[in-house]
Order: sequence, then C-alpha cells, then structure tokens
Amino acid sequence: MKKVSMVLCLMAGLLISGYGASRAQQGDSTMGQALPRPDAKPADLTKPVKVFILLGQSNMLGMGEVGPEATQGTLEYVTRTQKKYPHLLDEAGQWTARSDVRYTFVMQNRDAMQTVQNDWLSVRGKAIGPELQFGHIMGHTLEEPVLILKACIGNRSLGWDLLPPGSERYTFEGKTYAGYKDDTPSWVEGQEKKPVAWYAGKQYDDDTANTKRVLSELGKYYPGAEKYEIAGFVWWQGHKDQNPAHAGRYEQNLVHLIKSLRKDFNAPKAPFVLAVGCGNPGRTSFGLQIAEAQLAMNDTKKHPEFAGNVLCVESRDFWKTKEASPNQKQDYHYFRNAETYLEVGNVLGWAMAKLLKQKGE
Repeated sequence: MKKVSMVLCLMAGLLISGYGASRAQQGDSTMGQALPRPDAKPADLTKPVKVFILLGQSNMLGMGEVGPEATQGTLEYVTRTQKKYPHLLDEAGQWTARSDVRYTFVMQNRDAMQTVQNDWLSVRGKAIGPELQFGHIMGHTLEEPVLILKACIGNRSLGWDLLPPGSERYTFEGKTYAGYKDDTPSWVEGQEKKPVAWYAGKQYDDDTANTKRVLSELGKYYPGAEKYEIAGFVWWQGHKDQNPAHAGRYEQNLVHLIKSLRKDFNAPKAPFVLAVGCGNPGRTSFGLQIAEAQLAMNDTKKHPEFAGNVLCVESRDFWKTKEASPNQKQDYHYFRNAETYLEVGNVLGWAMAKLLKQKGE
C-alpha cells in the first residue's frame, strides 16, 4: 500500500476497523473527496498489473452525465460548481488523468468484441460509471500498475442473461425456468417450448470471453505490461431481475456467480465487492428483495466462505431527486446523476481497499 498523509492514513485505518466498515456501508463519500490529485508518475511495470474486473448491467456501464456545468447533478456541476471530488480537476480546471491506472471498457457487439474505451483513467465522453472513483482509489492505494477492466452491457438480468455456468433449471408457480444454456426462458412442462435467439448465460459467456481476450493481449491494453494478476471483482446489477421468479432466486444465483467468476479466472481468493441495488431505491417490492439478497453476502452465518473476501456495500442513500438531476425520467439510471455514480464508485473502492488490506496486499 502506498504511503499516505496522516489524514488519509486515519481514513484508511477507520475503514479497516469496524467503524470504518460501517461508514463505507452507509456511503460516506468524504473519503473520496480527500484524495490528492494524481501525479504524472507511471507505475512500476516490473510488477504485475493488478486487474479489477467490473461486471453488471447499464448502471455499471455508466449513465452519469458529464455536462453541462449549469445542470444540477452533472459531473461538471458536482466538481466545478459544488467543488466536490477536487482530485478530478487539475489547477487549470481540466480533468486529471492517472498515469498508473489504465481503463479498458469492452462490450459485446453482436458476434464481436467492441472496445469502447482504452486509455489512462480520466473523464472522457459524455457519461461516467462507478469505475472513475473506484479507479482513483485503487491507483492511490496500490503501488502496482492497475487495470480497470469493464465488460458489460445494459438491460441484462442475472436470472437469464448473466446466469453462470452450471446453473440448474428450477420450478416456480407451475413453470420451469431456464438453466444454463437453455434457449427458452420459461415453459410449462408438457407444453411446447418457445425457443428464442439467445440462451441462459449468453451474456456471462460473452463478458468473460471478452475479458479473457483483453488479458491475453495485455500489452495492447496496458502498454508495456507483460504480467498481471486478478486482484478483484466488482459487481453492480439487479434492476432487470425485478420479477417474482428471478428476485426469489437472486441470492442463490449471486453466490454461484461469485464462485464461477473466481473459478473461470483462476482467482479463488480474489476479493469480490458489490453494491446494493441497481437503478432502484431497493426499499420496496422486488427491489427490496434483491437488495436483501445482495446484503446476504455479508452474512457470515449463511455464507461463511465469503467472510473477509466478499463485501456488499450500501448505495440506497445515494438516490437523488429528479429535480436535482440531469434527467427527469430515467429513474432506473438514477436520473443520470453523476454524483450517484461517484458515490457508488467511492464505497466500492474503499470496500475493495479494505479486503485487499485484510488479504495483506
């Protein structure tokens, strides 16, 4: 871990303690605001690149609007008008960039992998996701080079599109629901199936295959790098599972997902962090059911194998009003409020820092 100032050491210490974990759970974003501006010093490439794999659906993809500055809730408004997250701006008021953190974002486009972004971590394009603040925290806390590797697409459910390999069929209210590789979402036994041009787990397969492709060509995505290790996984998803069958299965599917990703990337001890909810306050109906399933990953009695290596952090308090946000209609994208995406990235980042510290890194 890098040497930090007394204030930052105190913050990190609080995070490692029970009190700090509670602060992260409650979404205290003041730690993120205290980050220093990044310097121009590149990372030491004699050390393996620490790779963090980010997965989920559209909110992980990133819907926080960058501008204009005059609009409440945009990144420009949050940083330039409200003066929050000052490490994102240099002395001239331009976006800072990290020379030690690479950000690669890939997405499946029909039958091929599309590289959406591949550059040093900074603000580029019209929208941000949680990767921005998460990447700044990883770059600040780690000595090694960092690769933030995001592979996702919007409108995907864990109960169908992202269903991990080996998931079995199950019955719910008289219907059989798809297991991995089934091409029919659900059917009544004895009646004719209605296959679709997709299969259960197709997005899981695409996202993991694209991630492995990037890693197989590491030097193309992190110039000069030759070695890497999977340092952790980050998950933010849940909106499309808001139906009786998928919400009721979410906890089981999430446990299977964590184990499957660790197996597929040969990283059995890699920390796994996730945020509650995804485009829903998660306080009623199926949103609440999914939030409770996500928070169950912290229950060491139910899931003792995840103690100290999986952490779910709260994000429900980051919900902003539409009046204070760039978009009045897209509640499923947090009204495209950039501050929400910074706050989620912040608690995910400090949660990962906590797990890495416990692991001894």
